[in-house]
Amino acid sequence: MELKASDIIREIKRAAIRFVVALPDRTTSEHLLKPILQDRELRVVQVCKEDEGISICSGLYSTGQRALLLIQHTGLLDSINSLRGVAVEGQNPVCMMVGLLGKEPGVAPTQSQRYGLRIVEPILDAMGIEHHLIEGAEDITKIAPAVGRAYERSAPVVLLIGREPR
Repeated sequence: MELKASDIIREIKRAAIRFVVALPDRTTSEHLLKPILQDRELRVVQVCKEDEGISICSGLYSTGQRALLLIQHTGLLDSINSLRGVAVEGQNPVCMMVGLLGKEPGVAPTQSQRYGLRIVEPILDAMGIEHHLIEGAEDITKIAPAVGRAYERSAPVVLLIGREPR
């Protein structure tokens, strides 16, 4: 079934997230970020680098706010050290929604022809970071519980967006 941006936004709100820290990417910008920018219940903080977003989400957590970092997988790979230091070792529930640019439909990320996509999940596994693939309507219900667990455990979570939501 089709992945709908409106369903993702509903689940983000159900997870009590009120801040979306975003670096626009080609997988999530058109149908997900643009509606979020128009939503009066969500505040968007746009950043220039993904590792800035990790620190901002952590800072928002320290003030009692829940945030979601919306980025592309290339930015996740670029910010691994910040993720390690701030989220994992710093024990901060940085929740990330990561667009898998160029992911082949129906192909597991670890089986992708694209090297950058193939290594994302093994890196997250090596870091002990909970992650979930969100690719169809049936996956939407993973979002709020994963965010909840991140805040319960003070640990990061990554929601991998496997196709462009509509």
